[in-house]
Amino acid sequence: MRARLAKLLPNQIIKKLLKPANATNLIVGFWAVTSAIAIPLIPAVQTLERQTQSIFFKLRGSIEPPENIVILAIDEQSLSQGEFYDPQKRPFLEPLRAYPFKRAAYAEVIDKVMASGAKAVGIDVLFANPSIYGQADDLRLQQALKRYPGRVILAASVERSQTIEANVEKLVTPVGVLDVQPSDTGLVNFEAEINYIQPGLKGNIHRFGSDFQRQSDLAANLSTFAESIVLAAQISAKPPKGNDIFFLGGSNNWLYAGQQVPFFHVIDPENWQNQILRDGAFFKDKIVLIGATASSLQDIQDTAFGSMAGVEVHANAIATLIDDRSIGTALPSIWGQSLLVFLLVGGTGYCLNRIKRLDVQFAIALSAAAVWSIVGYASFTYGGWILPVALPAISILLAGLSLLATGAIAVQLDKLSLRRTLERYVAAPIVQEIVNQPEDYRSLLQGRNIRAAVMFTDIRGFTTITSKLPADKLIQQLNIYLEVMVDAILEAQGTVDKFIGDAVMAEFGSPISQGEKVDAMNSIHAALKMRSALYKLRQQWQTEGRFPFFNGIGINYGEVTVGNIGSPRRLEYAVIGDTVNIASRVEGLTKELGTDILITEALYEIVQDRIVAIDLGEHVMKGRSGKIKLYSLIGLKGCDRSQYDLVQAELNRHLSILNLLKSGKLTMPIDKENS
Repeated sequence: MRARLAKLLPNQIIKKLLKPANATNLIVGFWAVTSAIAIPLIPAVQTLERQTQSIFFKLRGSIEPPENIVILAIDEQSLSQGEFYDPQKRPFLEPLRAYPFKRAAYAEVIDKVMASGAKAVGIDVLFANPSIYGQADDLRLQQALKRYPGRVILAASVERSQTIEANVEKLVTPVGVLDVQPSDTGLVNFEAEINYIQPGLKGNIHRFGSDFQRQSDLAANLSTFAESIVLAAQISAKPPKGNDIFFLGGSNNWLYAGQQVPFFHVIDPENWQNQILRDGAFFKDKIVLIGATASSLQDIQDTAFGSMAGVEVHANAIATLIDDRSIGTALPSIWGQSLLVFLLVGGTGYCLNRIKRLDVQFAIALSAAAVWSIVGYASFTYGGWILPVALPAISILLAGLSLLATGAIAVQLDKLSLRRTLERYVAAPIVQEIVNQPEDYRSLLQGRNIRAAVMFTDIRGFTTITSKLPADKLIQQLNIYLEVMVDAILEAQGTVDKFIGDAVMAEFGSPISQGEKVDAMNSIHAALKMRSALYKLRQQWQTEGRFPFFNGIGINYGEVTVGNIGSPRRLEYAVIGDTVNIASRVEGLTKELGTDILITEALYEIVQDRIVAIDLGEHVMKGRSGKIKLYSLIGLKGCDRSQYDLVQAELNRHLSILNLLKSGKLTMPIDKENS
């Protein structure tokens, strides 16, 4: 017993799990829980979200930078100016003869832009060691810095290296070299995100350098380069709401906006007077950033908006602070993000479970993922808040795909099961039509009213016959008879409703109607086929010495109620209604009227142009008020009625024999072996 239970129990569980409702709940629950726990447990999720934010930046496109920030670019053109140095014609290019430039060049630029009304100057160049051009060169820059105390910010950096013993940090600052205060410097480092998806690749810059400061003891007391410049420019800026930079565009965004010029233009008298600089008017009330943009100087950074020069990253950071556009995380707590993702995926899955059509289900999943992506994009781009987007969108899509796949499999399994079940009772073409229904074919099993032809057929005198034949021979002969009758019904596109002992109930037009006329004629064809098949079967039984079977067939046409009827433990697809009761009564009258096939007036009116029948007048139905006109079916129009006449004669003779057997006047054995 235990072994049997152990064998059956897994099957019971599997069947329960494979039920559509249980399967979909499991799928939705799986994706909701998996996506929720992935946020704190799988670092690659953070990389995926960061990559999504980079996509958002690129979808938004470039925004014109603020006019009060300009860049003096140490570009390839500036680096090549030393080639044009001429002591007589171009002596002003002497500080630019080689890179690194003389610090006197920076001093000259500071003096000229500050004299033109610039608010502050930020130099993204590390002056970590004394000038290679001598002490006088350093002194020249020191003097310029002292003329504008607190308004020129120099770069400081924490350099990290790794030795066999440990990781080493070194603070590189111009404080000791140029005799400046730490407050006149700013940390130029940015902390790139870790790429957990492709560990071999460097991550992008998304955040201000403040994160780098917190991770370094040496930089703890330094401000970021952007913060120091905003302070030097005496611009009132709100504290950032988040740590992420609002990138205005990609590389050369300042150049395309006309707010980036080559560094040497300030030194070159001719360019200083051109229509852009206008004798320095270009710099009035602006923050001036000096830094390398030439690729040969290798200060190219990977950012959320693509690769750009380090000075451009600082320009974006400063613009973010000045315009109060910093980007923050809407849910700082990792568990809050997990809960949000769980509710999003689970809630969407709950809605999907309430939809029956698989194509609509997947379309809604796709739409939900798209809508949430749009919400995340709008929140990020216009609200400045970061929401988890990639993970919930992907999880919703995967849930939709999983539901689509399992639903498609379930549908195919259901159709296969339905086909196997129906093919025992319904003609194969009808079965094919049912399982190929574009709508939910399960609706066919729900209660509904239709119009159909209902047929009852019963063996005449079967009770008497059972007392004369051994049980095994009776069952064998009955099965042969029923097989022939069922074949005739199925060939005529009918549905075998049920077996009631030796009686058979069938419908034509249920569960699928082929039209009133076709359904009605199919019932006629089935009845005539049953008459012919039974006639041939009796001839065979006569040669075998078996007792012959005769039957009565009653057919009615009208409205019936169809659907699954029964208890949860045993359901049966069946038809009920007055039409069914009349068909049963009509079949019973075939014995009294001495004919094998009777049809009602309701059926006759539909098929009268196609058949030949004898009007037997009106008759009272047992248990029903009123009379119903009945017709004895001869055959199709133009048919040879000889078989009809022969069957009727044999039937009347058979009924007489049955009456004698029943009365006891005939006692002779009726099976060959006992005769």
